Amino acid sequence: MSRTRLFASLCGLVFLLNLARIVFAPLLDVFVAEFAIGEATAGLIVTLVWVGSASPRLPAGWLLTRVSRHHVVLGSGTILVVASGLAANATTVRHLLVGAFLMGIASGVYFVAANPLLSELFPDRVGRVMGVHGAAAQIGAVAAAPFVALTLIVDWRLSLWAIAAGAVLVTAATWVAARETEMPTAGDADREFVAGALSEWPLIVTALAIVGAASFVWQGLFNFYELYMQSKGLSDRASGTLLTIVFAAGVPAFFFSGDLADRFPHVPYLLGIVGTFAATLLLLTTVEGFLALAVLSGVVGVVIHALFPATDAYLLDTLPDSTRGSAYAVFSSAWMLTQALGSSALGLVLERGYTYDGVFAGAALLLGVTAVALLGLERTGRLPS
Repeated sequence: MSRTRLFASLCGLVFLLNLARIVFAPLLDVFVAEFAIGEATAGLIVTLVWVGSASPRLPAGWLLTRVSRHHVVLGSGTILVVASGLAANATTVRHLLVGAFLMGIASGVYFVAANPLLSELFPDRVGRVMGVHGAAAQIGAVAAAPFVALTLIVDWRLSLWAIAAGAVLVTAATWVAARETEMPTAGDADREFVAGALSEWPLIVTALAIVGAASFVWQGLFNFYELYMQSKGLSDRASGTLLTIVFAAGVPAFFFSGDLADRFPHVPYLLGIVGTFAATLLLLTTVEGFLALAVLSGVVGVVIHALFPATDAYLLDTLPDSTRGSAYAVFSSAWMLTQALGSSALGLVLERGYTYDGVFAGAALLLGVTAVALLGLERTGRLPS
C-alpha cells in the first residue's frame, strides 16, 4: 500500500513537471508580442526547456550510483519550485531563457531517477506502470493550453507562479510517502556509471535509431502546432483547441500502449508506431478544414504518445539491474537532446521561407523510409531485442 501511495505522489509530481515543460508552447504568441521576438527566438525558448531536460541526465545518472533514487526525485521537485519562480519574474528574453532552461533541468533530473525507480517498485508490470505514470504526465500537457488561457485573464506570469506553488505541495507529499515506503534494492549493484552504460551501448544505439528521428519531428510539430494550424486558415482559438486535442488523445494512448508494450515484442511494436506516425503526419499536410483537422489531430496524438511508454518499457524491461540506472540515463540524455533541437530547427527552416506542409511532408517521408529500413534489419536479426 505504501508503494501505491508513493506512486500516486510521483504521478502528481510528474503532472507538474510535464506541465512546466509544455506550458511555454501556448505562450509563444504572448512572448512574440511582449518581447518583440521572431519565430526563431520563440523556438529557442521551448528548445531550451528541452535542452534543459536533456542536459542534467548524465550527471543525474552518475548521481544515482551514489544517491538513492527517491532523494534525486525530491531534488527535482525543489529545482522546479525555484526555476518556476525565476521564470515568472522574467523581465527580459535572456531572463526568460534562463528560467525555461532551469525548468527543463527539473524534469530531466526527475525522469532519470523516477522511471528506473518505478520499474523496480513494480518489476512485474513495467509497461503498465510506465503507461499510467506517462498518462499523468500527459494530463499535464493536456492542461497546458486551457491553463494558460485561464491565467492570461490575469497575467501570463500567474501560470508559472501556480506551477511553483503546486510543486511545493507535491514535493512535500512525495517526501512523506517515500519515508513510509521500503525502497527496492534492485539497483544497488549499479555503481559503475561509465562501465554500465558502455556495456549496454548496442541497446542504447538501437533505441535511439528507432525513436530519435520521430521524437525530433514531434518536438517541432507540437511546439508550432497552433501556428501551423493558423497557416491552414484556422483562428487562434480553433488552433488552440486542436493542440488540446493532440495532447488529450495522448492520455488513453499512454494507458493502452503501456499494456501493449508488456504483451508485444518491443522492437516491432516501436517500429510500427514510428511508421504509423509518419503516415499520419503526411496525411496531416494534405488536409484542410476544422473537422478533418480535428479528427486527424486526435489520431496523430494517439500514435505519437504511444511511442513514449513503449520506449521506456523497452529499455527498463530489457536492461539488467546492474546497469539499469546508468544505461537509461545515457539513453535518456541523448534522446532528449535529439528532441530538444526540433523546435529551433523548425523555426530556422521556416524563417528561410519553407512552408509547414512542405517541411512536415519531407519529414514524414524520411521517417517512413527509416522505419522500413530498421524493420528489415530487425527481421534479419541484426537489431538487439
